[in-house]
Formats: sequence, C-alpha cells, structure tokens
Amino acid sequence: MRITVLGRYGPYPAAGGACSGYLINASGTYLLLDCGAGVVSRLAFHVGLESLSGLILSHLHGDHISDALVLRYALQAATVRGLRTGPLSVWTPFEPRDQLELLQYRDVFNIQEPLPGQMVEIGTMAATPIAVKHSIPTFGWRFSTGSGTVAYSADSEECDGLICLARNADLFLCEATFTAARLQKGGSNHLSARQAGCIASQAQVKRLLLTHLSPWEDPDELLAEAQTEFPQAELAVEQRTYEI
Repeated sequence: MRITVLGRYGPYPAAGGACSGYLINASGTYLLLDCGAGVVSRLAFHVGLESLSGLILSHLHGDHISDALVLRYALQAATVRGLRTGPLSVWTPFEPRDQLELLQYRDVFNIQEPLPGQMVEIGTMAATPIAVKHSIPTFGWRFSTGSGTVAYSADSEECDGLICLARNADLFLCEATFTAARLQKGGSNHLSARQAGCIASQAQVKRLLLTHLSPWEDPDELLAEAQTEFPQAELAVEQRTYEI
C-alpha cells in the first residue's frame, strides 16, 4: 500500500496547506480518505477521477468534507466526458442529516452508511470502520492487504476504540490537534500529540504519522510531545507518499 498525504490540517489549513485528505493506492485500487479544503486540487497530481475506486468520509465536519462538494462537479464532468460510467461509492456516517444532504448531486455518489466493525471490500483492500469518540458520529478506519495494515484515527478524543483500531498497525495516521497544555486549558473532542504517542505505544504500531495539525500550534512542539511517548513519531508531510 502507498499512502499519500494530500492535507494534514484541521479545522482549517495553514497557509499553502490543505485540510484532511489521504490517497491510498493498493495495487491499483485508489481510495480517497476524507476530502477537506484543498484536497481535490492535490488529488489531481496523483490520480485521474476515472481511476478513483471510492471515497470514505470519516465524519461530516467541514474540514473533512468541504472538497467533496467540489468533487461532485468534477465527477459529473468526468461522466459527461465518458471517463466514468457510474457513481463513486462513498462510505460516511448519516448524521448530521443536513450535512449528508449536501453531498447529494446528480447521482454522482453512491452513499452507504458504515456499520461498526463490519468489513467492507474496496478493490484489493479490506476496510473496517471502528467507532471513535467525537462530537458527531465518527469512524476511524483500518485498511488491510497482503502487504500490511494502515489505521486512521479520524477525529477523536481518547477512547478504547483507538487502541483497537491501531493495534499492531504498520502505519498509524493519528490526529494530534493540540499540545497537552492547550488540551488541559479547554480543548475538546480531539487528541493532544502526547496522547497520540501514548496510543501508538499501547497499540504497538510500527510507525506513527501525526496529522490533523492545528495551524496555530508549532509542529515541532507537537512532534516533540508525541516523541516523549513514542520516539519514532513523525509529522505527516503533505504531498509525501509513504509505503508499507
């Protein structure tokens, strides 16, 4: 599997950056994981829409879905041009309902609701949604092929589901929204970088990439915090591809 970080920020991008979005390539199966601001433009550098196999939206917050509204138009144009012959499969929670309804457009999406723990086959990948703890229904996801396993925390507070999700993963994409000090002062619904490192350590992952970084936090400080618990922690780098 090859995982390309298209965007690493939340709840809005830093200058020149993009919000949450990751492209997973597993032997020619191309899956887009979240689609925040700036993701569609970067996606175009890596894969044509005719080759996109599916889209997973971990939850229906704007920094994870805003470019899905732009993607609707791109898919419709690709259909008109004969590049696509059917709707793109999309897996997303169905709440909040008003946000789900925004995705509906000319049948370019085939929207499906994940069931906790129920595996979905997406091309060559086995994808399993695991409920995590956020302010709205949210799923982290675990992707497996013969080459290994990738886990994605989505947005979450500390919870048991994250340990289950990340257990023995070859690569763990984990949010690190706050420093521990800021979380203690009133941050909520997200992890600190220290917590991300602690979860990676408990789950015995092989590699930790910190993502969903706050534009107002110092990335080096977030990294240093995570490394106190998991020395091999790395910052996810936008437009970089990681291979397992």
